[in-house]
Amino acid sequence: MEYQVNLQKEKRTRIRFVILIFLFSATVFNYIDRATLSVAAPFISKELGFDAATMGWAFSAFGWAYVAFQLPGGWLLDKYGARLVYGYGLIVWSLLTFLQGYVHLFSNAFLILFGLRFLMGMVEAPAFPANSRLSVQWFPNNERAFVTSVYSAAQYIALGIFTPIMTFILKNWSWHSIFHWAGGSGMVLGALWLWYVRDPRKHEGVNSAELEYIRDGGGIPDLSSDDKKTSISLKQLRMLVCNRMMIGVYIGQFCLTAITWFFLTWFPTYLYLARNMSIIKVGLVASIPAVAGFIGGLMGGVFSDFLLRKGYSLTVARKIPIMAGMIFSCIIILANYVQSDVAVVIVMSIAFFSKGFGNIGWCILSDTSPQEVLGVAGGVFNFFGNIASIVTPLCIGFILSRTGSFNLAILYVGAMGMLGAISYLFIVGPLKRLELRPGHQNA
Repeated sequence: MEYQVNLQKEKRTRIRFVILIFLFSATVFNYIDRATLSVAAPFISKELGFDAATMGWAFSAFGWAYVAFQLPGGWLLDKYGARLVYGYGLIVWSLLTFLQGYVHLFSNAFLILFGLRFLMGMVEAPAFPANSRLSVQWFPNNERAFVTSVYSAAQYIALGIFTPIMTFILKNWSWHSIFHWAGGSGMVLGALWLWYVRDPRKHEGVNSAELEYIRDGGGIPDLSSDDKKTSISLKQLRMLVCNRMMIGVYIGQFCLTAITWFFLTWFPTYLYLARNMSIIKVGLVASIPAVAGFIGGLMGGVFSDFLLRKGYSLTVARKIPIMAGMIFSCIIILANYVQSDVAVVIVMSIAFFSKGFGNIGWCILSDTSPQEVLGVAGGVFNFFGNIASIVTPLCIGFILSRTGSFNLAILYVGAMGMLGAISYLFIVGPLKRLELRPGHQNA
């Protein structure tokens, strides 16, 4: 009898947090590979003769493919699962990053650079939908905002820790070495991912107690690429695209992504040209707002889960941090009116902290998407959000080529925060999970 009681009280494993480490690490390299060009941009443009408008197109190349392949990427996730799609994708996009270190060898360097960045965006397209899918498979509802904040905060680690590393490599070797280092490291991580990551039911380290904990808390550990799939019709796809709640969420994600892509693309150039900082100082200064964003990201997720555990509705628990973060991110506009470098760093840090605090859009997507098509729903969400990855680099490049100043560019970034808050306040409404049942209404 005592033996049976002990079996019933089996201590649950915690493999889900090892999976979270892999999610975090993969997302770090997802953003390192995006940020390589921003760090190298002042030197690439000088060596290869690219003006601001040309660099804007080079920055946007990733976004064109990233947006275009969201739906195909989501379909691949639903068909083959996150382990294979993410693991092999990580290896391939890292190889494409590695090859960017050789664009100077070609007579039309811009075309080769644009092509490699375009292909990289195509391969990276399923990454965040895969993060969302894995968070639903591996984590209960009351841990999911924290999980989302952790892997979303990886972008700040990529900027905060690895930007100084990349500027050090740039100063001591060359801009080519940045791409070689980032690409080679990512390929190693991709191999480790394929070796360790599995679906919860297939992972040898997971016991039944952990599976039940995930399932009882609203997670879906039984979700697998081997299961029979619910096909998605055009009518159901229109439901994802035309539902009022989701339209508001998509607008909010566009605004958050616009702020992110300023920091991922033009921010080092802003410090280098507009603030006349040395490249080493750029690396150090650029890391400070990123660290603030990392702290804000973790705090936003923890605060949202805290509200949920205290009995507040899903709507209140998710919308309060995201709206507060967007509103306070507008402080970035003050960078146009301060003179000292210290004041600029403070303004940028507050703005990026606030953006991080509100960066739980993927958690909201996990909470509201139909569970049968999480990959496609994530693709739709990322499609609309990452239109900003095209618009923002091009818009800022156009502003710089016409005005020679970052003032209007900073104003554009600040306006995105206010627009996102307005969308969540007036369009989104109550948060609830959509369903694909025939005849189900999702007004």
